[in-house]
Amino acid sequence: MVLSMLLLPFMDAIVKFLSNRYPILQLIWARFFFHFLIILPCVFFQHGRRVFYQAHPLKLLSPGLFLLGGTGLIFVALQHLPLADAIAILFFDAVIVVALSSLVLGEQVPLRRWLACAVGFIAILMIVRPGGSGFHWASLIALVAALFWALYFVSTRMMSGKVPPLVMLGWQSVSGFVLMTAALPFFWVTPTFVDGIMMVLIGAIGAVGHLLFIRAFVYVQASLLAPLRYLEIVMQVVLGYWLFGDYPDLWAWMGIGLIIGVGIYLGRAEIATNASRKVKVNDGDDTVL
Repeated sequence: MVLSMLLLPFMDAIVKFLSNRYPILQLIWARFFFHFLIILPCVFFQHGRRVFYQAHPLKLLSPGLFLLGGTGLIFVALQHLPLADAIAILFFDAVIVVALSSLVLGEQVPLRRWLACAVGFIAILMIVRPGGSGFHWASLIALVAALFWALYFVSTRMMSGKVPPLVMLGWQSVSGFVLMTAALPFFWVTPTFVDGIMMVLIGAIGAVGHLLFIRAFVYVQASLLAPLRYLEIVMQVVLGYWLFGDYPDLWAWMGIGLIIGVGIYLGRAEIATNASRKVKVNDGDDTVL
């Protein structure tokens, strides 16, 4: 998990670096195309041809569409925002997932989690500061990206237990790969050799980072891994300052701190709820909940 969180920010940094020379749509294509090429052999090695005979092909493709929307929008936001600010806003998805769990999945959300969501919303206001001198319209793009990421997580949760995680990851890359490749002739700009290598790295880092993320949950309980997700924001701060001279101001730091705290709380609350449900199923004791 630590390697995953320290690796993935390099993908965002490369996108930000190349975004002034190449269309964002081309960078999105690179993200999914090379991801697909790397993930496909891994899926075949572990699952063989069974990957083509999944029972829910349309449901497997829909998370990929949400992933495509979230990725595209955050790439746009990265053109204009510091890395740490953009990713901190994207982590608001943990708050949105709580609302979607109630509206879409029909789950009962305790009041304390709604209060945590309110704190998360305050944190976003501290980072975005609408109407203030530090406001940038790209912050709203990042916020919409957070919505797409939340939809991606909820749709993935609906498929959990029905499809192996690696197969799910492979199918999720198909939507972006097919759609962006079909549109490629309309926005293609021939890259230099070095820039071409960096485009390959965009997809490679995304694929390897997500594989590490998935493998981490095989060996360690989710409750131990959840706080480590926020190492990604720390690495974004380091890369933003090192490569682009960006550094969050005091209000942004305060908002980032609140987002991290709310995210860890919601993650642990989700884990505790799932554990209670398992006990209820195993013991038949309604008092557990």
